[in-house]
Amino acid sequence: MGLMPGPVLLTYNELKRSFGNFKGFHLPIMFGLGQKRSRVSKSAAVRRPNTMWSWLLKNLKNQDLQLRLGLCLVAMILLVIALQSWQAPFPFRQGEYSAHGISAKIPFERVDKEETERARDRAEELVPYVFKRDSTPLKTLPEELRAALGQIAQAKTLEELAPEIQNDFGISEAAPETARLKVARERYGTPDNQVRFQKLREAVVGPDMTMADVRIEKMVDEFSQLIAPIIENGIVDPDDERRQQLSLDRRILIVDDSESTGSGYTVLLPQVRIEDQLNEAGQIGKSWAAFPALTESIQQAFKHWLFVRVTPTLRYDQAATKTAITEARNSVEDRIERFIDGDLLVRPGELIDEYDLALLRDEYDAVEANIGFGSRLTRMGIVLTMVLVLAILNGYYIFQNDPRLVRELPRFITYLTAIVLTAFIGQLVSFDPLRAEIIPLLTVVVLISIAYNQFLATLTAFSLSILLTLSTTGQLDQFIVLMSTATAAIIPLQRLSSRAILIKVSFASALTYFLVSCGVAVVETQSLAEVFQNTPFLVMSIKGAALCLVAGFLVAGSLPFVESAFGIVTDMTLLELSDPSHPLLQDLVRLAPGTYNHSISVASVAETAAERIGANGLLVRVGAYFHDIGKMLKPQYFIENVQSGCESRHGNLNPTMSTLIIIGHVKDGIELAEQHGLPDALIDFIEEHHGTTLVEYFYREATKLAESSPDHKTDAEESSFRYPGPKPQSKETGILMISDACESACRTLTEPTPKRIEGLVNSLIMRRLQDGQFDECDLKMSELHTIQESIVKSLIGIYHGRIRYPDQESRTA
Repeated sequence: MGLMPGPVLLTYNELKRSFGNFKGFHLPIMFGLGQKRSRVSKSAAVRRPNTMWSWLLKNLKNQDLQLRLGLCLVAMILLVIALQSWQAPFPFRQGEYSAHGISAKIPFERVDKEETERARDRAEELVPYVFKRDSTPLKTLPEELRAALGQIAQAKTLEELAPEIQNDFGISEAAPETARLKVARERYGTPDNQVRFQKLREAVVGPDMTMADVRIEKMVDEFSQLIAPIIENGIVDPDDERRQQLSLDRRILIVDDSESTGSGYTVLLPQVRIEDQLNEAGQIGKSWAAFPALTESIQQAFKHWLFVRVTPTLRYDQAATKTAITEARNSVEDRIERFIDGDLLVRPGELIDEYDLALLRDEYDAVEANIGFGSRLTRMGIVLTMVLVLAILNGYYIFQNDPRLVRELPRFITYLTAIVLTAFIGQLVSFDPLRAEIIPLLTVVVLISIAYNQFLATLTAFSLSILLTLSTTGQLDQFIVLMSTATAAIIPLQRLSSRAILIKVSFASALTYFLVSCGVAVVETQSLAEVFQNTPFLVMSIKGAALCLVAGFLVAGSLPFVESAFGIVTDMTLLELSDPSHPLLQDLVRLAPGTYNHSISVASVAETAAERIGANGLLVRVGAYFHDIGKMLKPQYFIENVQSGCESRHGNLNPTMSTLIIIGHVKDGIELAEQHGLPDALIDFIEEHHGTTLVEYFYREATKLAESSPDHKTDAEESSFRYPGPKPQSKETGILMISDACESACRTLTEPTPKRIEGLVNSLIMRRLQDGQFDECDLKMSELHTIQESIVKSLIGIYHGRIRYPDQESRTA
C-alpha cells in the first residue's frame, strides 16, 4: 500500500485546490477512481489558469510585495548608476591586438603630452639656478696674503716657517689633514718643497732684504687685481654643485642678498668654480702674464694658496630657483595635435601600447563631449530596460523555484546588494592596469552557488557578465571569457564538503580563463603562432588566471562571514557540528539517552529519504541530531527516556499540563541552540519538526475528561493541544517531520512486520498531509511517495524480525 502509484508532479496545495477538503477521503477517490463523472462538476471545475501575471495583479496591493518591488526598483537604479550607463564603454585595453587598425571617427584635437613635456623640459633647462652672493670673505684675501709673504721673508729656512703657511703654499712635508688640502697638493703641489720655498723667498726678498717690503707690496697689489673677477662673481660651494648635479654648461644667476632675483646677472658655472678660474683657460689663469711681480716661478704656489684659502661666497637659493622653474614651465603653451575623420590611430596588425591607449582615450573623450543630454537619457533608458529584462528573468526563476529568497527580507536585500556591489566594483577595476573585473564576479557567483543553488548562480553570472561587458568593453570575447570562467567555477560546487574544493575550483576557473581567452584570440586572429608570440596578451591572460585564484582564496577566507550574512550552513560546518563530541550531543546522551538513540535513528532514516529526492541529506542528518535537544531539560517526561518498570510522570498530571511540558521541548531546544550558537538552519529543524500538529494522546485524554466531567468541557479545545509551529518551511524540515513521527511510532509496534510498518508510515504521512503540515515546504506528491518508500525500507531494516534460537538446554538435550 503506497501513498502514490507514480511520479505525479503536483504539490499538496495544487491537489487541495483541485479536490477541496482532504478529511476522510480515500486514495482511490483521490485519483478519480470509483467516482461517477458529472457534467456539472466538470464544467464547474474549468477555471482561468492562475498565471504569474494574474497573481501579480491580484497582489499589487500587498505591502510586502510592494516593498520587494520597491527594493528591486532601487537596485535597478543603482545598477544603472554603477554601470555609468550615461556614457558608452571605452572598449580598448593596453596590449590588445588590432587586426584591422583603428581610425578616427570624428575630427578632434588633443594635447600632445610628450611634446609638451619636452618643450617644458627645454624651458626648464634654460632657467639659471639662483645663487645669493656675499663677497665679504674674499675681500680679506690680499691682507691675508700680505701677512703670509711677510712670514716667508722672515724665515730663513723652511723649518722656521709656520705649519699653516707651509700647508697654504703646498710646501709642507706633513700629510694633508683635509680633503681640500689633498686636492690642492695633487693639482698645484711640487715634489721638492725646499725648491718651492727658496723660489718664494727669493721672489719676496730679492737680492737685498731691504727690498722685501716693496716687493710684498707690489705682489699684494697685483694679486688684488688678479682676484678681482672672483670677488665680483663669487665662488660656488662644491657641496651645492654636487647636490644640484650642476653641469658645466649650467647658467648661474647671481644676486646679492639684498637684491631681488630680477636684478642679478647670469654667468656660466665655470666662472664661479675656483679650479676652473685657476686653470689656463680661466680668467685668473689667463691674467698671470699681465702681472710681472707674480712671476711664473711662484704661480703654482700662489694657485695652491688661493685654492686652499678661498671660501665659497655663493649660496644656492632653492625657493627662488623652484619658482623660476615653475614660471618657465607654465609659460610653455600646450602643443596641440590635430586629427581629422579617418586618420589612422592604430596601424593594422599592431598591439595597442600606452601611447595608443592615451590617443584612443582622447578620441573617446572627444566623442563623448559631443553627446547631448537627451542622448544620454536615451542611453540610460535603454540600459534600464535591459536591466529590467534581466531582473524579470532572475525574478521569475526565484519566484518559481526559490520563493524563500523573496519571503525572507534580509536574504533578499543581501542578494540585491551583492549584485549591485559586484557591478560597481567590477566596472571600477576593469580598466588598466588592474583589469580585475573577474574577481568580484567570480567571488559573488561562487558565494551564491554555495548559499542557494547552482542554477541561480549561473543565471546571476549570466546577468552580471552581460552588464559588465556592456559597461566596460562591449566586446563579445569578454562576455565569453567571463561567462565561461564563472560557469567553470559553479559546476563543481554541488556540495562543499571542504575548503580544498574551493581551491580546486579556483584552479579550474583559472585554467578556463587562460584557455578561453587564448581560444578567443586564436579565432579572432586566425593564427595560433601570432597569439603565442604576443607577449603582452599572454601576460594579461596569465594575470587574469591569477586573479581567479585570488577570488577563490577570497571566498575561502570569507566563508564564515558569508554563512552568517546569508543565513546558510555549508557542508564543512555541518560536518563539524555532526561530531558526537559536540557539547549539546554530549549532554543529550548523558541526560536523555533514549532521546539520543531516537535522534540517531531518525537521522539515518531522514538522510536516506532526503537523498532520494535530491534534498540536502547532510543537513537533514545534522538537523535530526539536534531536533530534540530540548527534551534533555525534562527527560523523564518523554517515554523514550522512561526506564522499564518505572511509572510515567504524566500519570498524576492534567492532560493540559502534560501537553505544555511536551510542547515546551521545542521552545527549550531553541533556547539551548541559541545559547550554543547553532546556525539558524539547524534551529529551523528544532522549531518546525512538529509543525502545528496535534498532541493526539493528551488531546484524547482531555476529550474523555471533558465528556465525563462538565467542569472540564472547556479543557478540550484543539488549539490548546497543538504545537505553535511554524509548519515546515523547507523540504528538509518536512522530511524530518515525517521521519520523526514514523520512527517514534514504529517503536510502539509489538510485532513490526513489513506490512504493519508500511501501513503505519502511510497513515502518518496521510494524516499530516490532510492536516496541512506540508503547505509551506513545496513537497510534491511524487516526492512524498519517494519519501514514504525510503522510510518504509529504512524502518524495515531497523525493526526487521529475527530468528528465534533455542536456548542452551534444548541444544544440549
